[in-house]
Amino acid sequence: MQADYQFMVDFTMPEMLTEEFMGLLPFQRAKVNRLFREGKLINYALSLENSKLWAVFNANSEMEVMEIIAELPLTKFMKISISMLTFYNSLTEETPAFSMN
Repeated sequence: MQADYQFMVDFTMPEMLTEEFMGLLPFQRAKVNRLFREGKLINYALSLENSKLWAVFNANSEMEVMEIIAELPLTKFMKISISMLTFYNSLTEETPAFSMN
C-alpha cells in the first residue's frame, strides 16, 4: 500500500492495566501484525515504563488513521494524539543477495 503521508500516533496507556486490557493483548498483536502485512503500519514501539505506545502509519488522511486505530482493540482504553509527519526516515536492513555458488 502506497500512501501519500505518514502519521505518528502517540498513545497514552491507562495507569492501571486491567484484566480486560491484558486479555485483549493477543487480539491487539494480531491486528498490529495484519496492519504491518498490509503496509498500513510501518513502526510500532511500546514503553511500559512510560505508559506510552507510538506507531507510525501510512495513510492518505488523519481520518483514515482514525479509522485504522479504531479497529485496534486497546484504543478505547488510551488517550491518543495524531501528528502528520513532515518526513519519515528509517534504516532498513538489506537482505543479502542469494548466490547459487
